[in-house]
Amino acid sequence: MATPEAPKIIFSMLGVSKKIERKEILRDISLSFYYGAKIGVLGLNGSGKSSLMRILAGLDTEIEGRVHFEPGYSVGFLPQEPQLTPGATVRACVEEGVKHLTDLTAAYDASWDEIAAAADDVARDAISEKQAKLQEQIDHLGAWDVAPMVEQAMDALRCPPGEQLVDNLSGGERRRVALARLRLQKPAILLLDEPTNHLDADSVNWLEQHLSRYEGTVIAVTHDRYFLAKGQARINAYEAMLKQDVAEQEKKFEIIIPPGPRLGTLVVQGQDVGKGYGDKLLFEKLDFSLPPGGIVGVIGPNGAAKTTLFKLITGMEKPDAGAFKVGETVKPAYVEQSRDSLEGDKTIWEMISDGQEIMTLGARCVNSRAYCAQFGFTGADQQKKVGVLSGGERNRVLLARVLKSGANLLLLDEPTNDLDVNSIRALEEALENFAGCAVIISHDRWFLDRVATHIMAFEGDSHVHVFAGNYAGYLEDFKKRKGKDADQPHRIKYRKLTR
Repeated sequence: MATPEAPKIIFSMLGVSKKIERKEILRDISLSFYYGAKIGVLGLNGSGKSSLMRILAGLDTEIEGRVHFEPGYSVGFLPQEPQLTPGATVRACVEEGVKHLTDLTAAYDASWDEIAAAADDVARDAISEKQAKLQEQIDHLGAWDVAPMVEQAMDALRCPPGEQLVDNLSGGERRRVALARLRLQKPAILLLDEPTNHLDADSVNWLEQHLSRYEGTVIAVTHDRYFLAKGQARINAYEAMLKQDVAEQEKKFEIIIPPGPRLGTLVVQGQDVGKGYGDKLLFEKLDFSLPPGGIVGVIGPNGAAKTTLFKLITGMEKPDAGAFKVGETVKPAYVEQSRDSLEGDKTIWEMISDGQEIMTLGARCVNSRAYCAQFGFTGADQQKKVGVLSGGERNRVLLARVLKSGANLLLLDEPTNDLDVNSIRALEEALENFAGCAVIISHDRWFLDRVATHIMAFEGDSHVHVFAGNYAGYLEDFKKRKGKDADQPHRIKYRKLTR
């Protein structure tokens, strides 16, 4: 009986260390992987995950130790801030991903002119043989018509309109375009640094299915635990590789949300609510009631008016139809997705405490430095300037600053963005112990599974579906309602607004 062939190791790293300005980022790391492996990389914010990915991508060679790539394997890398061709349209950038295919068809088309210009039968036969090989490659790759491939990738990842210039895109939109381009390139080794950031649940679901079928190697840095579980990735004990004291790190994260006033029977109630923008009907006939103690997870594509919902609840905007009722005892606190309210020249401690050693936390007074420590900022870290912090650290500062007010209704817009797993767990536990209510816009499905009592889903076609239960329950209900269309990628559409 023949012995099955062992998987081929295509990359190895031996005793690799990395320092940045004398600070040790990576220490004595050894690893290897084979073709087809699916690997998830975990670690706290600032623990060197992105540095590791740059080494794997061959972009950083200033290291100690040895790195070896087997020749013949292409590498594609999605960094957290991808580069796009300045002045290009969205479609042109995505089409860069099929250049290897369009080059083949261009060479095939040119071969006809070469045959016509051949000097003799020998030259003509040689060109015809080359043409036959090109045709075989094109047939095998399905490269005769790449337009449907480009459109499917753009639709699945909900890229901006194809004619839009990339210079005007937000950070999240740029990542979508770069991911669509990389998906079409089909490299042998796919390196993804936080691939699910800024993606809605439908896009992540499509990406999960695509990567599960991907023939090559996939290595992903992610805090999306649903993504890791669905992808059946081998989870690397990254903290152990770095010889970090994980238990000590976890002690830092114990978020406590101070309670606000006691809620009455009426918290938030929407009655036949409708809202439009320009000529679009964002949603209509929305009815829901938030019970005391309820946590509503709000899901849907980017641009689906989820943030508009928060502005309606807080009175920052008015509905075009129907009404929101907010109880008299409700004291809201709104944590926006934007961190523009943070002042970069202030320290962490100053930003959270307003420079007060003793601060008011709800109805009680506490030591401000101890409060900062609950959000993972201890010792000298409290004197860091906000302007030099990572995205996850800035998010924790914003949460600490807003949550201290002692609210009984929390409005959280993507609170888990850029947070590492330990910080997200601490936030989950804080919400579970919170006596008030919360409405949370989030694409973190694992997070919603754990904390949500209700799901409010912006499903497109100006429709909002309210479901009693967590995300897993909603997903099962959605598949029953939509059938085979549930897993199909689609761009969100609105009905025309008629006045």
